[in-house]
Amino acid sequence: MELKDIVEKAWENREALNDKDTQIAIKTIIDDLDQGKRRVAEPDGDGWKVNEWLKKAVILYFPIQKMSVIEVGPFEFHDKMKLKTGYAAKGIRVVPHAVARYGAYISKGVVLMPSYTNIGAYVDEGTMVDTWATVGSCAQIGRNVHLSGGVGVGGVLEPIQAAPVIVEDGAFIGSRCILVEGVRVGKEAVLGANVTLTASSKIIDVTGPEPVEYKGYVPERSVVIPGSYTKKFPAGEFQVPCALIIGKRKASTDLKTSLNDALRENNVAV
Repeated sequence: MELKDIVEKAWENREALNDKDTQIAIKTIIDDLDQGKRRVAEPDGDGWKVNEWLKKAVILYFPIQKMSVIEVGPFEFHDKMKLKTGYAAKGIRVVPHAVARYGAYISKGVVLMPSYTNIGAYVDEGTMVDTWATVGSCAQIGRNVHLSGGVGVGGVLEPIQAAPVIVEDGAFIGSRCILVEGVRVGKEAVLGANVTLTASSKIIDVTGPEPVEYKGYVPERSVVIPGSYTKKFPAGEFQVPCALIIGKRKASTDLKTSLNDALRENNVAV
């Protein structure tokens, strides 16, 4: 509570950032995030709780940091944030040119292909972050998740009350999917390639006699593909993107199933 109080006071009065004790408190919080001792969002019953004060700490960390040059072999960077280190001791596989910023938590058994993970993110055990995938600031990625090539998981710092993107345990996110604006993907869900989800995207379950619509949430074990629906505009009727739930991942399916296998089970051409 003491750390939280310090952050809240600095948030209301930025002059407090000049105080050494305030700077130490903020740096302590970022180190806790880096080690997974704290997280910006955490499971809370059937939902998730967002710790807004930790997001504030991340934002306040930038103005107390100074720009510096980072040299990695022939590469030069100029930034306020150092890179994450200590992968070998933590049992994390990092393939060149994977980059993770200090302040992001990455658990043991994670594989980082050439990708980017930003400050405040949480990547849990056994997850694959595939080539050119991005895990944005404060995004929460569960255990044994597969983020396929080119997946874009958006980050969120402001507005403070906004929830980060959450991908729960065992989910499979297909190539070039985009998840932003606090979208939550339920456990063991499968998203086909190019599914784009925002807070306002319609996610329509078409498996029953009548469509069932969701927004901002993909139910557990859902199999999802890109779709479209007709919307009227002053200039006429046009097709607008949406996502279609076409089935459920079968209980008999191995949790490490390929995306193609999951789609074939639901009679989708691959």
